[in-house]
Amino acid sequence: MAKDALRTLVIAYKELDPSESLYFCIFYVNNHMFSDMTDVDAKGVYGFEKYSLTLIGVIGIRDVLREEVPQAVLDCIKAGIKVRMVTGDNKITARAIAKECHIVDPSNEHSLVLEGTEFMSRIGGIICANCEKADCDCVNDEKTAKKTGKKIRKDTIKNAHEFNKIYKHIDVLARSRPEDKYAMVVGLKERNHVVAVTGDGTNDAPALKKADVGFAMGISGTEVAREAAAIILLDDNFSSLVKAVLWGRNIYDSIRKFLQFQLTVNVVAVGITLIGAAVIQQEVLTPIQMLWVKCGF
Repeated sequence: MAKDALRTLVIAYKELDPSESLYFCIFYVNNHMFSDMTDVDAKGVYGFEKYSLTLIGVIGIRDVLREEVPQAVLDCIKAGIKVRMVTGDNKITARAIAKECHIVDPSNEHSLVLEGTEFMSRIGGIICANCEKADCDCVNDEKTAKKTGKKIRKDTIKNAHEFNKIYKHIDVLARSRPEDKYAMVVGLKERNHVVAVTGDGTNDAPALKKADVGFAMGISGTEVAREAAAIILLDDNFSSLVKAVLWGRNIYDSIRKFLQFQLTVNVVAVGITLIGAAVIQQEVLTPIQMLWVKCGF
């Protein structure tokens, strides 16, 4: 099911004696005694809920892929944009979905699909560049730094050499946590990449804020995600990102062409004026002619 891009849900049950209170239930598994009052994990799951369950079945849930997403990803790739998927799904399901979206190329033998824990263990996590520690006394903003006299924290990848080896080939991060997304953004920005992040959940806020451009979903996105992002997509459509890139590059190219034209015209006009004043001691271009040159003739 996972290979077919299905998210799996296991259904199971366990019979308990109705005369016994769940709060004082003592049970035996493999000759070991457990008590739900003392055997509770960090997620609040009792010990008796982890053993001797009877399987009913496995349900596969498919999150239907939007029709515009595969083409939008292809457009991004043609535009020279590297698309990475960072998800909480398991590794097998994430790879299958990424293939459908054209994020993972089956013919690319260097493509990497890593789990968040493996990714963080290989790069060593995030540390402060000033203190070389994960936890330090440095502050996060300049205003607080002036008041306290402490340094501003600058996050960096601990094992930069390992990150350099793998980051170009990572297509999918599965079972990812907020710190995994944040570490990916920090590492890419350190290597002078322009990073854009899309997200809709509260756990996406650190990565959205750290990225050069954060895109939050306007319909399904949380308030925290929208506040952390620079741009809000009102239609929650991934293809809108392609339009944003299209118009952004168009504006950038237009400004660059305008500056090139103005610099060229001004250099020529100033040169002609100086040569005319120095050689023939009279103006070569009249003020009206100079205005025509400045306007684009």
